[in-house]
Amino acid sequence: MAESQNIEWKESWRDEYLKWICGFANAQGGKIYIGKKDDGTVIGVSDAKKLMEDIPNKIQNKLGIVADVNLLTENGVEYIEIVVSPWAFPVNYDGEYHYRSGSTKQQLRGSALTNFLMSKTGMKWDAAVVSNITVDDLDKESFDIFRREALRSGRMTKEDLDIPNAELLDKLDLLVDGKLKRAGALCFYRNAEKVISGCYVKIGKFEGSELLYQDEVHGSLLLMANRVIDLIYLKYLKAAVSYYKETRVETYPFARDAVREAVYNALIHCNWADNNSIQIRIEDDAMYISNSSLLPFGWTAQTLLETHSSKPFNPDIARVFYRAGYIESWGRGIQKICDACKNLGTDEPVYIVHGEDIMVKFHALQSAKVSDSKAPNRHNDGMNVGLDVGLEKKILAIMENDPSATMGAISEKLNVTKRTVERIVKKLREQGKIERVGGKRYGHWVIHE
Repeated sequence: MAESQNIEWKESWRDEYLKWICGFANAQGGKIYIGKKDDGTVIGVSDAKKLMEDIPNKIQNKLGIVADVNLLTENGVEYIEIVVSPWAFPVNYDGEYHYRSGSTKQQLRGSALTNFLMSKTGMKWDAAVVSNITVDDLDKESFDIFRREALRSGRMTKEDLDIPNAELLDKLDLLVDGKLKRAGALCFYRNAEKVISGCYVKIGKFEGSELLYQDEVHGSLLLMANRVIDLIYLKYLKAAVSYYKETRVETYPFARDAVREAVYNALIHCNWADNNSIQIRIEDDAMYISNSSLLPFGWTAQTLLETHSSKPFNPDIARVFYRAGYIESWGRGIQKICDACKNLGTDEPVYIVHGEDIMVKFHALQSAKVSDSKAPNRHNDGMNVGLDVGLEKKILAIMENDPSATMGAISEKLNVTKRTVERIVKKLREQGKIERVGGKRYGHWVIHE
């Protein structure tokens, strides 16, 4: 039997080992053996009788808990077993909170301590109430996105959604006595950085250590979820083109379903209290998506890749994304990511945990790599790079194929809000690239470029 998450060996007793007992009580419980070497050899203790009296008293007086202390014998040599149960409330040693992780003891500090205490008391950061933002301050487009996606996914009915915004928020459990929870503000408030300054997504294209170009995506979490994936695939990636008979086939080096799921996971599980943005680093051979967060206590990076229950870092935010059809509620998101990568033909992603940062690394499909220049994708017309560039071209293509297309029809085809289409069409008209001949109902589009 080796040292592990639940087993610790000590050659002799020292009062500082009360910290180890504290760590076991705050984690999954465990056993400490006094009178054993690191290799498990029993060497015994010379003062067993005194220790059998002192240790239980010190545990109770110093930690406020009770542990079983047993006297064991092996080959005529006495040693002590201390059995520590996991405790439902936080246990501290002189104001310090220790936690058993793997075969080590860690002292919890900063946000790790905050989240530990919140998890033990049942409180979550995203459930706290904000006082400076009201329902009337929230963003119409964010509500439009949610209603559209929740209806499309079948997670809510039209009757559920055709209610005032305040009633919808209450139905989603995002109000407390009429006041917004943080989750409600982050999901539906256009200026989410007023709630927490680091709430945005940063995307960068790199060649080695050199940053070629970058973007920041701001807005509510729903707006970011609606924009980030399109921006990545319209601006930052090029598709390898092949043909099956007369059909043009585009293959991207990273599985879109996997990247989308990873971005949604980052938005939901991010520890926004750290004031750090989500960062997406894109290289020719790899893509990295990282966010501040902490794994559930006792979990490792390997746990993520195994079958596990759903334990969202921000449960109220997760509920909104679930109702919108963006995520599952069974902890299957990472399995879906792995499956999407396999279907594309790439290796499974790698999860890397660095302290309070969780990163997922995607490997590029080598056969789909396209040599890249240092200029962003799809902006040969000299316009401002970004998501609008790709959408402009798609809108122009739709108008060319169907000159009578309405704003509503275009938004449905592109799976974006009508407001987004109206904004881009207005810009195209101001630039003289298109004009509308005739009325809204019976008119048609004329393209001048």
